[in-house]
Amino acid sequence: MRINRETLIRIARETAQKRAMAEPALVAAYLTGSLRGEDPFLGGTTDIDIVLVHAKAPARRREVEAVTPAVHLDIIHNPRSDYDKPRELRLHPWLGPELYDPLPLYVSGHFFEFVQAGVRDKYNEAPNVLARARTSAAHGRQVWSGMQADEPDAPARLLTYLKSVRHAANAIALLVNASPLAERRFLLHFPLHAAAAGIPALTGDLQDLLGAASLDVDGLKACLPAWEADLAAAARKPKADPRLAPARLSYYTGAAAALLAGETPHALLWSLLLSWTLAAACLPLSRQGAWASICKRLGLTGPAFGEKLAALDAFLDRIEERLEQEPE
Repeated sequence: MRINRETLIRIARETAQKRAMAEPALVAAYLTGSLRGEDPFLGGTTDIDIVLVHAKAPARRREVEAVTPAVHLDIIHNPRSDYDKPRELRLHPWLGPELYDPLPLYVSGHFFEFVQAGVRDKYNEAPNVLARARTSAAHGRQVWSGMQADEPDAPARLLTYLKSVRHAANAIALLVNASPLAERRFLLHFPLHAAAAGIPALTGDLQDLLGAASLDVDGLKACLPAWEADLAAAARKPKADPRLAPARLSYYTGAAAALLAGETPHALLWSLLLSWTLAAACLPLSRQGAWASICKRLGLTGPAFGEKLAALDAFLDRIEERLEQEPE
């Protein structure tokens, strides 16, 4: 089957229609994510991001389903109640950008008319743009404030750390009125947003938070077999995070190969760290050795982690100072 953007959108529409037939109470479905752009593929792989809106609270919030070896459905399930206050959603750092310009796939009633009228009203006005950025930065600060450098569960601690970093970096993306950073292109797109915000030095700060200088390209390549093996092992665990579903393995490895062959190979580091830490969190301690070794080398575990927390504090300070420069 020839796979291109049009094919993927057709699959998205068909999926939404099938789900609506199986669930008459489905309120709406819409497409978001990389398919809203012109080139969703990275390393020959991509996903189809669909949001299903249910009349009542769904039994699960996320599922992953293979379409081909290189393409999978990534379906988010939201309750209708999440959309009850559309004027507030325009200030939401994630749902606001998502709802501003989705591709409707299915609708019952006037869902999109109601929601988008509220979201799009004054969406691009400076106070609302700033509010979304500040909310994301505040989330990052809140997560950082609750962290303890000596927390015994290393994978859980690092996932919390990465969550804070993600919210902080997204504050800059939102400040320039972009969408939140996608996982695989996180380190590819952040430099563009930091430059647009007038603080290009934040790119180096972000790389330092991940320990990028401690791992050269050969080091990145050397850890890939253990990373892939741990992702595959974690995917077999019953309670593994949906992001580790077997259908997503080529999604990660295809992107890794493309990024390593490109001009900015260290852009791989974000998705590698996040996915590997998710895997380590559901593997036994005896299976965490390769992950722990890389994290130690990057300064993300052990005594050096305290220094990373201090650097994250400074990173958040710089972002908060930049946001304070914006007129109300």
